Amino acid sequence: MDNKTTAEKLATIQKGYTLEGATIELGAAIVDGELHKEAQVRLPLAMMNRHGLVAGATGTGKTVTLHMMAEQLSTAGVPVFLADIKGDLSGLATAAAGSEKLKARTDSIGQAWAGKTFPVEFLALGGDGNGIPVRATITSFGPILLSRVMELNDTQESSLQLVFHFADKNNLELIDLKDLRAVIQFLTSDEGKDELEELGGLSKATAGVILRELVNLEAQGLERFFGEPEFDTAELLRTAPDGRGVITCLELPTLQTKPMLFSTFLMWLLADLFEDLPEAGDLDKPKLVFFLDEAHLLFNGASKAFLNAITTTVRLIRSKGVGIFFVTQTPKDVPADVLGQLANRIQHALRAFTPEDAKALKATVSTFPVSDYDLEETLTSAGIGEAVITVMNEKGAPTPVAHTRLRAPESVMGPSTEELVKITVAGSALLAKYGTAVDNVSAYEKLTGKTATPTGGAAPGQPPAPKASGLSRPGQAGSGQADVDAEARRIEEEILGRPSSRPAPVPDRGAGTDAPSRRAPEPAAPASGGMAGDLAGVLGGALGGGLKSMARSLGTQLGRELLRGVFGTSSRRRR
Repeated sequence: MDNKTTAEKLATIQKGYTLEGATIELGAAIVDGELHKEAQVRLPLAMMNRHGLVAGATGTGKTVTLHMMAEQLSTAGVPVFLADIKGDLSGLATAAAGSEKLKARTDSIGQAWAGKTFPVEFLALGGDGNGIPVRATITSFGPILLSRVMELNDTQESSLQLVFHFADKNNLELIDLKDLRAVIQFLTSDEGKDELEELGGLSKATAGVILRELVNLEAQGLERFFGEPEFDTAELLRTAPDGRGVITCLELPTLQTKPMLFSTFLMWLLADLFEDLPEAGDLDKPKLVFFLDEAHLLFNGASKAFLNAITTTVRLIRSKGVGIFFVTQTPKDVPADVLGQLANRIQHALRAFTPEDAKALKATVSTFPVSDYDLEETLTSAGIGEAVITVMNEKGAPTPVAHTRLRAPESVMGPSTEELVKITVAGSALLAKYGTAVDNVSAYEKLTGKTATPTGGAAPGQPPAPKASGLSRPGQAGSGQADVDAEARRIEEEILGRPSSRPAPVPDRGAGTDAPSRRAPEPAAPASGGMAGDLAGVLGGALGGGLKSMARSLGTQLGRELLRGVFGTSSRRRR
């Protein structure tokens, strides 16, 4: 390797990154300290569902890298999900301004640069931020993920699964935290002690510990993140009217106080997609690329059940057309079973200031193929906006390792103005669907005999829901909820491969009529057969009406069990 000439090294990289299909352009190779714009480094679009890792020390450019990749994916018609932890990625909605310094950089790597805006949807977990509120029901979230948020040990996690089993069996809908609290209080009461004994592995003392942890969550204000309307993950698969993929940015400004909730909620989104999407096989481009920033938060202190569920999801969701990129500081932040499934590697600079840093550096170098670079030296000396890259080529083999100067994003590398974000949110048809919390009859009302609390107003800080528009730009005319329903029908029929459950278009009632933008909450199903009816609808819709009577005969308990997924999540849709 050491006696190769620069020309030979360059030829190896050029040959390795000469690809036939559509690609994401990453940048130009640096060989023997010199930049060569004729040696372009790329990632095959068809290989992005083989997952990837974007790693590097703080301040080395990881966020800019995923920003640049998101732009190109959107242009290729691929929807993108971004966990926008610092708020920097909202700049995708604002075109960047050129400069002499920027032009010199882009010219040096052979990039034809022009400032652009991209179709962006802003979401906020539980309405904590300026985006459209995103919520999940407790039953959908499931016991494994909820145990992660509550930081329960393995025994307590197993006990919580028994609580969910009891609620499923008795048609006690767990929508929000007060529902789960009501079920646990019932089981620990004199009235419910017989039911508690029947659960076997659930002791009153453990139930009491779980109840205290639940009260703690409520005291921290986390009740806003659980409830209805529940976010439908099919919304992440949308394209804009011009064919570009919609980039969905999920923010949580108070991440510092809720890191576990944020990371676990991202896994709920993935688990829900995994349960909902059909098998797709090899595609020319993925249905969705999912970037998980601050990925180490997923794994710190995780239970064995949680780690097994993540590993299973990552391994199997590839065949459903979804690519996952973990973004973190070092590969050692990701468990070996997961790391082994990440075929595409973009490694920014690492530091070696401490013995622990040096150990992490050696471990990182050992995960790369043999190359013409001294990787220890390259990784510690790489500049901001540079990375060491190897990806999977179209034949499924790793490409040559390439020290790369990365392309520059064409939108603003930083946050958009708060005013623009608010205008974009106000113009989103999703606001009418998710902006207002509802409180249907569920376990709390059934166990206490109280009526449901009144439906709340729009989430704090949200503008009133307009009759507007699509996703492209603020102020663009559109047909509001009708557009959302039309796009949702397309996703269900073309991507999810099932008959649409969305209502058919309703003719305009004319001026002066304020048609409701949301359907009123449906009454809770009777305890005798609500879940069986839901199961019949799912199976009947997917495989034909002839299965409906058979599905009903399965009964409520079996229906619940069939609809529980890899994380103990439920794929039940509440619209």
